[in-house]
Amino acid sequence: MTALREVEAEGWDPLLDRLGLADAYLLRGYLEAAAVLDPGRPVLLHLAGERGDVLFPCLVREVPGAEGRFDVTTPYGYGGPVASGEEPPAFADAYEAWARDLGAVTTFVRFHPLYENWRYAPQGAELVRLANTATWPLDPGADLYEGMHAKHRADCRKAEKAGIEVTVEEGASLDGFVTLYEATMRERDAGGFYLFPPEYWTALAQGFGDRLVRVDARLDGDLIASTLILATSPWLHYHLAAMDDTGAKLGASKVLLLEAARWGQERGFAELHLGSGVGGSEDSLWKFKQRFSDHPGREFWIGKLVHDEAAYRELSDGAGTDGYFPAYRAPSAVEAY
Repeated sequence: MTALREVEAEGWDPLLDRLGLADAYLLRGYLEAAAVLDPGRPVLLHLAGERGDVLFPCLVREVPGAEGRFDVTTPYGYGGPVASGEEPPAFADAYEAWARDLGAVTTFVRFHPLYENWRYAPQGAELVRLANTATWPLDPGADLYEGMHAKHRADCRKAEKAGIEVTVEEGASLDGFVTLYEATMRERDAGGFYLFPPEYWTALAQGFGDRLVRVDARLDGDLIASTLILATSPWLHYHLAAMDDTGAKLGASKVLLLEAARWGQERGFAELHLGSGVGGSEDSLWKFKQRFSDHPGREFWIGKLVHDEAAYRELSDGAGTDGYFPAYRAPSAVEAY
């Protein structure tokens, strides 16, 4: 059996590029930024075969209060093992051997809807399907405005009539965005997780460079709404958004994403992936995203894998794998996943 190897930091992104797998959620810079929010060691596992390869970017975390024990998770967003080539090697057994040598208790995966990689989860994994993620096909020549829900089109007309000006900039400074974003999160009583520390913004900007696209809406020169897009061909990913009361009243969020989609369409991107609702639920955010196109969305699955049953039961006080996973990390009040 071929062994997994950990790719050195300087070889991470070049390997993704060489294999045609340089998606935003797999890049070294994204994992480094995610590690600010969920402390762990960014790792890229590579399994090479004669006719294909498998890569798995992940965070390796120390288990609190259990020296020598670790768990593995995908970063905030999407991930999981991805493959290239005509005949990628079998990953499950090689990964289990690596996890055992590491001293891993569990692995938690938020599978990538566009790679559909939940299909290749090992037999021992517990799979849970959440709400579909919304996606917006950017077919050449398609009228993106006409494909939107009537209410979204109306809000775009409202924004245009009000005189909102939209700009799209690659590799833009995050000055102004962060201030507006934090104000938006506080206005919405968002959980503390969503109030990201300064180190996160620095890591995100440095890790993505020109592939971090900022779309701004201004009224009379004032920033009233802004969106960050992760642009890695062939897909755009809607990452974060911020908006004040004026932006909300004038429908700025719709016109921002419309202009982001048009920008991507002009540059040959295939889809603007909008994601799901909070915790993968069919909430108001999910409904907002689903109204940009008539595409039914991409299936979104999570996976739970226990490598050491005895250690898991001990650390979790006998709790199972239902609900928050791993149970030994469950805070007193959490969102679904």
